[in-house]
Amino acid sequence: MVLSGKRILLIISGGIAAYKSLDLIRRLRERGASVRPVMTAGAQQFITPLAVGALAADHVFTDLFSRQDEQDVGHIRLARDCDLVLIAPATADLMAKMANGLADDLASTALLATDRPVLIAPAMNPHMWAHAATRRNVATLKSDGIHFIGPMAGEMAESREAGVGRMAEPLEIVAAAETLLDTSPKPLAGRKAIVTSGPTHEPIDPVRYIANRSSGRQGHAIAAALARLGADVTLVSGPVTIADPAGVKTIHVERADEMRDAVLTALPADIAVMVAAVADWRVASASDQKIKKHPGESIPTLALTENPDILKTIGHHTMRPKLVIGFAAETQDVDNNARAKLERKGADMIVANDVSPATGIMGGARNRVKIVSRAGIEQWPDMTKEDVATKLAALIAERLRQR
Repeated sequence: MVLSGKRILLIISGGIAAYKSLDLIRRLRERGASVRPVMTAGAQQFITPLAVGALAADHVFTDLFSRQDEQDVGHIRLARDCDLVLIAPATADLMAKMANGLADDLASTALLATDRPVLIAPAMNPHMWAHAATRRNVATLKSDGIHFIGPMAGEMAESREAGVGRMAEPLEIVAAAETLLDTSPKPLAGRKAIVTSGPTHEPIDPVRYIANRSSGRQGHAIAAALARLGADVTLVSGPVTIADPAGVKTIHVERADEMRDAVLTALPADIAVMVAAVADWRVASASDQKIKKHPGESIPTLALTENPDILKTIGHHTMRPKLVIGFAAETQDVDNNARAKLERKGADMIVANDVSPATGIMGGARNRVKIVSRAGIEQWPDMTKEDVATKLAALIAERLRQR
């Protein structure tokens, strides 16, 4: 893993979003990173050094003038003895100090002394984020080479206001850190990829819909894996409950026709990976009012019509990508169904799997796939969906290199 053995200096500044830093520490350590925390005075008003230190399994640094910590110029040691400086949350105040070179506490002094990459996860009220002074500071920091993740749009914890200002979620911050520290080769640099993910929701009426059982985890993981290899990725996602992958342009859609239109708009591309579990049918004429159930009346009949076949459309398009990959989620006769789909859809590869209820694949964390191409069928072992994505991205890079 990218973060295995990496040393992260985590600066936690004041704000209600500081509570997310506790989960962030856990997520970083799960991936093999060590976390050395620095807490501002403001941060200690929201969470305790005891909780932070317990999760980090390290000493928590809080005081610039600590006799114990500063006897060997501790703020300089903190600033240099790491692979990445991560600020989460980053308040408007701390960002202003950074932009103007102020150093009046341990956090700002370490930031001024570091020569390591710095990643900021801002968190503040939307009006503070939009203020001209903050915009100037952000522009200065970006020109200084500081990296940002977020802020995101949503409701604020301290009020009923909504807007841009929420701190990115811990897993989004982790993904941004991985991208920043990833020094592996980028064989897909300069390549453009389109990935579809998740289900589609085809309305029956305003409250009911037809859908497939898909979490989007596999498609999102593939989009992230392609981005890590340097590809410019557009992810077209149906309704899911997981975060957008970092470093990827994500377009959110509901229906199959919206997904098809978004995919066609994203052309031309070098790679198309159609992972989404698109509903095969939709109601021919969806009701604009909720269909009511009345005692004694017959059950309403739903007339269905076929949805657009996005994989087939791309496989036979005049701007067909160099490499077109489809997915086949089957419950029986997996090999033959995948071979037939390969020919019928004009794909170069089909990633096939058995999604019978007993497998737990639909919505689960693991997958067991077969790669079906005109050269034959290759069985991959059971692995996490993230590992499937990494291996598939490497295979895509190799196939494009050969071409």
